Amino acid sequence: MRIISKIEDLTELYPDTVPASLTKVSTRLTPLYQDWIEGARFCVMSTVGPDCVHGSPRGDDGPVVRVQGARTLLMPDWRGNNRLDCLRDIVEDGRIALLFMVPGSNTTVRVNGRAVLTDDLPLRDSFARKSILPATVILIEIAEVYTQCAKALMRSGLWNRNDKDSVPTVGQILADMSDGEIGGAEYDANYEENAKPRMW
Repeated sequence: MRIISKIEDLTELYPDTVPASLTKVSTRLTPLYQDWIEGARFCVMSTVGPDCVHGSPRGDDGPVVRVQGARTLLMPDWRGNNRLDCLRDIVEDGRIALLFMVPGSNTTVRVNGRAVLTDDLPLRDSFARKSILPATVILIEIAEVYTQCAKALMRSGLWNRNDKDSVPTVGQILADMSDGEIGGAEYDANYEENAKPRMW
């Protein structure tokens, strides 16, 4: 098996870049890109750390990020599992990529840039939900924003399928990994109700 280790070898395998894929790139939010991002309640956040990379799903009941000018996005860090993988990466490196998705649309929008964390109280307070504040807010400085090719979502039929019964549940995975000490059917049955008080 040949391993491709030179850029020249890679580019020989593909035709020239599609011109539209370059035309759509902006270094700041245009009004239409702002509208798209403000309509997204979900994104995948990817970060770079000293040892590896991490990807984390992020979602909210409303826009997943707040637009703070043409070059800055704000994302509250709501309660999760406290692994802090992506947050540690941001503190140590700062490189970040966001892939925004809107149910029903095969378009995705990608933002690449750099991020920092703040625990500024007035800023955290501006995101308050039911008197609950995010522990930190992620400030994302946009380097580039562009739409991503829709073909992956078209191929997968992502919004036209429901395959959840074909994959293991989290309760099954936890039970398997803990030799039955945690997880199982009860975990799955109660998760949504148990999570409600800890959503924000």
